[in-house]
Amino acid sequence: MTTAAMSASGSVPRARGSIPRTIYIVWWRDVIRFWRDRARLLASLAQPLLYLVIFGSGLSSALGGGLGAAGGVSYTQFIYPGVISMSVLFSAIFGGMSIVWDREFGFMKELLVAPISRSAVAIGKTLGSATQSLVQGVILLVLAPFVGVTFTVATFLELLGLMVVLAFGLSAFGVAIASRMKSMQGFQVVMNFLMMPMFFLSGALFPLVGLPLWMTVLTRLDPASYGIDPIRRTILGQAAERTAMTIGDQIVPIGIEALIVLAFGLAMLAFAARSFQHRD
Repeated sequence: MTTAAMSASGSVPRARGSIPRTIYIVWWRDVIRFWRDRARLLASLAQPLLYLVIFGSGLSSALGGGLGAAGGVSYTQFIYPGVISMSVLFSAIFGGMSIVWDREFGFMKELLVAPISRSAVAIGKTLGSATQSLVQGVILLVLAPFVGVTFTVATFLELLGLMVVLAFGLSAFGVAIASRMKSMQGFQVVMNFLMMPMFFLSGALFPLVGLPLWMTVLTRLDPASYGIDPIRRTILGQAAERTAMTIGDQIVPIGIEALIVLAFGLAMLAFAARSFQHRD
């Protein structure tokens, strides 16, 4: 019996001491693949830019150039944080596609039968996807002057931290779903079914105030809402307080929102790690 087969059958203990190295290798491999695929990077940035230009220009004109509920900021400025978060969301969730891709071409099987921790594979994949989505989100920050938004270095660092949390939470979600999928087609169908409602209910394109009760409940159950709202409040400052996330009549503090997204990401990562442990 080979070492790989023995490891798969449980005869050889997995090398726990190699967990950090395994995480690094899996993460670095995904980052390298992303960096070499420049066409994917450009294409993934095109959709958020279209949303910003088309929705921003078209609906801003329809709304008379401003969004009263948002304290007078233009609609383009209002959706700008949502567009950044959209780029992070789409890239993070679809980052899990690499797992299905690797499974179809046999690379994932080699990882799962190797004498390494399967949990480390889940962590490495999550961090790799989060890194990719974070890079795309940061690139969109350069558009701030073109939409009339300015922020300080301190604000940029706060934004970076919030984007890291959002990227991690959504990447873990994508990896958790991918850990249960066996085909690329099945993954794409499931993710499109989950991703679009998650995006549209997140408040990226409209304020989460004055909504029907059923929609209010759905927006509060959407984890992306707790990632996009603090990014908008950080970028727009006091102008976004009128549309801030509330539970009851209380505005949810930014720190609590970040903790909710982080807890969601950790739960999804634990689910993904458990799924990898039980994969054949």
